[in-house]
Amino acid sequence: MTFARIHGWLRAHPLAGDAALAGVVLVCMVVGSFADPHGSNGPVFGTRTPSVTALVLAVLGAVSLALRRRNPLAVLGLTGGVTVADLLAGNSPAPIAIAPVVALYTVAAHTDRATTYRVGITTMGVLTATAMCFGDAPWYAQENVAVLAWTGLAATAGDAVRSRRAIVESIRERAERAERTREEEARRRVAEERLRIARDLHDVVAHHIALVNVQAGVAAHVMDKRPDQAKEALAHVREASRSALNELRATVGLLRQSGDPEAPTEPAPGLALLDDLLAGFRRAGLPVELAPLDPAVRAGLPAAVDLAAYRVIQEALTNVRKHAGPDAKAEVSVVRVGPNTEVTVLDNGTGNSDGNGEGAAGGGGGGHGLLGMRERVSALGGTCTAGPRYGGGFRVQAILPVKTADTARTTLPRDAAAVRAAEGPGEG
Repeated sequence: MTFARIHGWLRAHPLAGDAALAGVVLVCMVVGSFADPHGSNGPVFGTRTPSVTALVLAVLGAVSLALRRRNPLAVLGLTGGVTVADLLAGNSPAPIAIAPVVALYTVAAHTDRATTYRVGITTMGVLTATAMCFGDAPWYAQENVAVLAWTGLAATAGDAVRSRRAIVESIRERAERAERTREEEARRRVAEERLRIARDLHDVVAHHIALVNVQAGVAAHVMDKRPDQAKEALAHVREASRSALNELRATVGLLRQSGDPEAPTEPAPGLALLDDLLAGFRRAGLPVELAPLDPAVRAGLPAAVDLAAYRVIQEALTNVRKHAGPDAKAEVSVVRVGPNTEVTVLDNGTGNSDGNGEGAAGGGGGGHGLLGMRERVSALGGTCTAGPRYGGGFRVQAILPVKTADTARTTLPRDAAAVRAAEGPGEG
């Protein structure tokens, strides 16, 4: 296990890390309690035995460190009190002082600088004074000075860690704010560009279509009485439509990139090619049955509805081929029901579902097939549903409104006032 993984685990389980630290501190304090710090050549082991009270105080101070992050000030107060009690008993400050040093570091790392100064100075003064006055060594002994040094170092180190965390957090916050600003600026520019393009398209289409509408109305009105004027009006219609196409081509051309592929020139697929589509799936090994097409469907659908129905069938059968199992069969039907066209694809597959009805025909595997079908159908004002069938298999049904699309074919009403003005005086 690498250091990074250990560090990540400790960040995810802070209580366990603090408990481990408390265990290490306890071992150090117990071992230090058996050492005589006044040997001629340094600490000497085996010549000193701590009292039961000293061991109990050491355990109490170490165990409290397990809660140092939850309540740093309370833990510092407890460990400081334990240390003072041990020093009043006449013991050496070296072992027991480890606990308040760790607690003071935690306070400095998790509070503000002013609190660190107040608490740090108080802790250093109280512990150092107690060790000098009640310790088992002279007041000028190095272990008493060490208490002052270690508590001061703990407060300084904790404050440095807190400052570094604040700087890193500030840098991260500025970076996130800058990223949000860039994203917001990009969205604002995209919105402005879309608005500009929409305004340009509106100006182009509205002007020329209005002109075409007026001239077409004039031509229809004077066709029998004034053929020459009708021809002139139709010439204006032709010129206006050509200008509109040129300006639309120029405006849309601004949206294309230099490396974009050329637009396809073949006609968009539709239900007229449904037999070829089903034949391709049959050659791929998927038995597909097609219910007799409704005469209203054979009479022709609006282009958008025709394309959407074809794509729904294509995507649903593709999902059946991928996810329904090797023995699956599919059924396709397209019927006209009132103002709507209903497209239904059924299968008897045994493929796994993802729990949302998006298996087999519904687009198992977490892909975007079902989402794409729903978006395409929703764009026409219809609905698309997919889910398991009773008895096994899946069912995809798309309801496409035709009436709305049919109304788009109707011609715009003529502007009667403009027609009369174009006719000139003398015509009743």
